[in-house]
Amino acid sequence: MFRLDEKIWFWTLLVIPVIILLFILLQIWRRSAQKKFADSSLLRRLSPNQSIFKSILKVLVLCGAFGCLSLALVNPKIGTKLETVRSQGVDIVFAVDVSKSMLAEDIAPNRLEKSKQLVREIINSLASDRVGIIAYAGKAFPQLPITTDYASAKMFLQNMNTDMLSSQGTAIHEAIQLAKTYYDDEEQTNRILIIISDGEDHEGDAVDVAEEAQEEGIRILTIGVGDEKGGPIPIKRNGIILNYKKDRNGETVITRLNETTLKEIAEETDGLYVNGSNTSEVVDTIKDVLDKMDKKEFESKQIADFKDQFQWFLGLGILLLFIDIFFLERKTEWLKKLNLFNENF
Repeated sequence: MFRLDEKIWFWTLLVIPVIILLFILLQIWRRSAQKKFADSSLLRRLSPNQSIFKSILKVLVLCGAFGCLSLALVNPKIGTKLETVRSQGVDIVFAVDVSKSMLAEDIAPNRLEKSKQLVREIINSLASDRVGIIAYAGKAFPQLPITTDYASAKMFLQNMNTDMLSSQGTAIHEAIQLAKTYYDDEEQTNRILIIISDGEDHEGDAVDVAEEAQEEGIRILTIGVGDEKGGPIPIKRNGIILNYKKDRNGETVITRLNETTLKEIAEETDGLYVNGSNTSEVVDTIKDVLDKMDKKEFESKQIADFKDQFQWFLGLGILLLFIDIFFLERKTEWLKKLNLFNENF
């Protein structure tokens, strides 16, 4: 297993096509200038040792040197040891509402982006807990199974949007039902489901399903995003608002935060409701709940040690630079014998 520390340095590889382009332009200019000086047969007599093959080879060596130096700046690392780590924590499943109502901008920048920020900050506050992610709208979709890989969790979280599910609406009960399948230990008692939503529930039976979840030992924490005054749902193209979503009568739809439903779901499972307007307060509240819970011991395998490999690319790059410096462009005897370009000497 390997990883790259400084991927931004890959941009330095753009030097290579620039070198090749400059070489081609130089050759075109040189041939044009030589034709003005003398014809081709006379030039071959005046400079019999000039080799286009070695000129090309010299440029390729220089490009290889820059390629190696760029890789050295990126600093690839190889995992040298895989070990099993025993840790204690809580299994936490995040159910994120990705329905169109989450595009409302009554909380900056909009409800969905605020939800993603809340989940990201909660994950950042965790130590050894396992996390999973569910996306839901009219249906629920497993986004990430239970894992301790927080980097992957945040990557999947970042890619969530309101177009990922074709079935629109808000069916919180679907997310709760799916969350039941995430916990892999029947004896486990520290199961947490965190629902992040504006509280709209088009099916209306989320509280009943929450009661079933409570019987299976799942404690539901709900986070409300949005404003009770509500706001319209913008329709955008390339970041520009073209219009607002309208109902069948042509009236602009106003979506509002429904805290009542979220509170009822949380209360049904001895959970907790938190308003998501203040990120730090949400993180502190969730962390306080998790700290008071019993921890489950589980095993997780991870790469424990990564070693730098930049020195190999740096050494090879410097070697190629030295070869390029001392590499002569004129023909050598063995090259003349090969006669790669069918030249007459």
